Amino acid sequence: MKSITILIPAYNESESFEEIKKCMNQVIKDNPDYEWEFLLINDGSTDNTLLMMQKLHHENKKYHYIDLSRNYGKELAIMAGIDYAKGDAVIIIDADMQHPINVIPEMLKYWEEGYDDVYAQRQTSDEPWLKQQTSKLYYRILQKSTNIPIQKDTGDFRLLDRKCINALREMREIDRNNKGMFSWIGFKKIGISYQQNLRKHGKTKWNYYKLLNLALTGITSFTTTPLRFASIFGIIISLLAFLYLVYIIIKTLLYGDPVQGYPTLIVTILFLGGIQLIALGIIGEYLSHIFNETKKRPGYFVREYK
Repeated sequence: MKSITILIPAYNESESFEEIKKCMNQVIKDNPDYEWEFLLINDGSTDNTLLMMQKLHHENKKYHYIDLSRNYGKELAIMAGIDYAKGDAVIIIDADMQHPINVIPEMLKYWEEGYDDVYAQRQTSDEPWLKQQTSKLYYRILQKSTNIPIQKDTGDFRLLDRKCINALREMREIDRNNKGMFSWIGFKKIGISYQQNLRKHGKTKWNYYKLLNLALTGITSFTTTPLRFASIFGIIISLLAFLYLVYIIIKTLLYGDPVQGYPTLIVTILFLGGIQLIALGIIGEYLSHIFNETKKRPGYFVREYK
């Protein structure tokens, strides 16, 4: 009998565990032909999340949990789960149960047909309009700036074959963007659509700052386009400045030119200074990744695994 691991990262989600238990029992009931493992990852929660995980483990040995030594963020929590998952395939699902379990049989069907990565594409969302639009813009930028095919409106909710899991285990970078990494490893992929559930308990842990940080990591981890853009823009500005210099020299030689143009000079200096700071910021983003990776630190530490 094939085994499936459902990987559930959680941070301060103690209110969701009754719903988790209910949904996972339904998964077992709906898919009796598989051996199930439920791997819960406590990402440094400050509420009773760990206690709820321990309770589930004592009630049912299908539940295992990883207690990370602190809050590392969802990307590294998923990395820990991937390292410890035992199943022939892994399904990643959010602890708030906004990912519907009724699509899992469809995931399993495509997996049995030979697909290695069955990713779920969200059709609707109750998120604010601004958040939805910025998400679409991010995916549009990422798709156009990299030669890796990035799946649109796709998050971590997916089924990954053991081949994909083994490939991801070899990728040990600290500044992770799992969505891009799932695309980078390749393998045979297919998408299925789903309607996102409403969150029944608690509040989302993703604010705009965290989402912006994740977006910057995603872009700078999988493409050098921002660096090239800065270089090309610098060349264009330099060329325009040179042409303007030639124009000023010719104008002065032919007609003379009294001292004037102070506002133009100030605007030009401020504009060029802003471009330089943007270029330095882009370089700094890439240098920060290099700085973090050259330390060769482990991505996470585990306090307890059961």
